[in-house]
Amino acid sequence: MIPLVHPTAQSVGYTWRRVDTLHLFKDMLSTMTDLNRHLKQFIRDVPDFPIPGIMFRDITTLLASPEGFRAAIDGLLSPYTGEQIDKVVVIESRGFIFGTPMAYALNAGVVPVRKPGKLPANTLTEEYDLEYGTNSLQIHTDAIEPGERIIIVDDLLATGGTVDATIRLVRDLGGVIVGISVLAELTDLNGRDRIPGYTIHSLVQYP
Repeated sequence: MIPLVHPTAQSVGYTWRRVDTLHLFKDMLSTMTDLNRHLKQFIRDVPDFPIPGIMFRDITTLLASPEGFRAAIDGLLSPYTGEQIDKVVVIESRGFIFGTPMAYALNAGVVPVRKPGKLPANTLTEEYDLEYGTNSLQIHTDAIEPGERIIIVDDLLATGGTVDATIRLVRDLGGVIVGISVLAELTDLNGRDRIPGYTIHSLVQYP
């Protein structure tokens, strides 16, 4: 058991209290597990969509629920409590849904990352691999100032291709990536392995 000592502000001076970090870690894991179970109640499973053999996780039922949507936004925000965040980079298209209310709560700006041809001004482009071929994402060249603290938000982490391309776009503009947050993660696809060295928060995990 490793104790963590930190000050608690009082009216005069400070008092010190010892916190059992093992218990804090267990409490954190318990909270994450409870949130995982809670949010899954709002996500509809649709078998054989878009093709036979695929189980589609439909988040429209979560979005339609005030309780579910609020729980999702609160969960996505929780790692950044007290952090200085300048911009929330949102990935087309469902990342817009989750990242925009997060930016509002964090008093941060919103930067969209979009498919080619959707942004009107000068853009940077990064490609990412698909199973057959490649695709691209773009960001406005003036969307991020060097040194700005950034979080990246999307609805899903699967193979990690779109998140990886977005990381490269943010880095090219000089942004400092504080974290990556997604509603759901397909763990069997090992998307995390494609983007090592970054802190990734996912609220719901599916194999």
